[in-house]
Amino acid sequence: MDDQQIINWLLKGDISIQYQVHRDLLGDDKKNLRARITQEGWGKQFLSKRKPNGHWGVSFYQPKWISTHYTLLDLRNLNPDQDHSRVKETIEMVLGEGKAEDGGIPLGPSTMKHSDICVNGMFLNYASYFRTEEKKLHSVVDSILNEVMHDGGYNCMSVRSGARHSSLHSTLSVLEGLYEFQKSGSPYRSKDIQKARRDAEEFILIHQLFLSDHTGEIIKKEFLSMPYPSRWKYNVLRAMDYFQYAKTPWDQRMKAAIELILQKRNKEGTWNMNAAHSGSVHFTMEHAGKPSRWNTLRALRVLKQYSINKTNYTRTY
Repeated sequence: MDDQQIINWLLKGDISIQYQVHRDLLGDDKKNLRARITQEGWGKQFLSKRKPNGHWGVSFYQPKWISTHYTLLDLRNLNPDQDHSRVKETIEMVLGEGKAEDGGIPLGPSTMKHSDICVNGMFLNYASYFRTEEKKLHSVVDSILNEVMHDGGYNCMSVRSGARHSSLHSTLSVLEGLYEFQKSGSPYRSKDIQKARRDAEEFILIHQLFLSDHTGEIIKKEFLSMPYPSRWKYNVLRAMDYFQYAKTPWDQRMKAAIELILQKRNKEGTWNMNAAHSGSVHFTMEHAGKPSRWNTLRALRVLKQYSINKTNYTRTY
């Protein structure tokens, strides 16, 4: 398929895909499409699973992946109207159920003393996107900034098993949350957040997104996979999608990741979906082993942001 045929194929997808294609690839932020995301397709399906008590699944974090937490993250990634009343109501309900002693969001009664850094990052991401009152998020920001490690990243296992090295999983979730909080317009701890973001981005870049900074070997083969939704798990495409979204300037250390993404491209110009992370789902958006509109959209907007020539792996400036 040529470029126009790929765009046409993408535009036959869910309304959320259509909206993001217009916004990110065609430069046309069609608000009328965005308004429809919760009225039809995947957005409507997610919202239909919300229970009368305001939760999805059993509770905030149970079970994966149909809990309130992961459903809110899925909804945020559809890019719907940011002022959706039922979504905002649920976020307010979660905040009203109490915070952990460290100011973060507890997963349940057993985590009231110390919250989980990955969940705090993801919560900050969707709560900021859906325009939660920023003062209610200050303690979540504080809890995140209090856990930065010596190498500039984050690791949820630091308080569980004494991990001394940051995790790419945790670090990316934190970056997504901190960026969305700042994008919402909040000036709270702006300089601290900017430094934290720079340091965390450097942690990812020093690993060229998936390589050991000591040996140059692939850290984990799963980082090369491209499932969607990503959940809390790191992969190269998710990381590059963050960098393009945050408009992080090109860094030569992104080159290996770009080449990896291009190598996974099908002959017709699409990208396949990899097997999903195991667990319950509300419904299946796309099937493994087949061309994926999610992955094709995300890969193309990364290539566009960094002016990558798709045929010879070179940048055009």
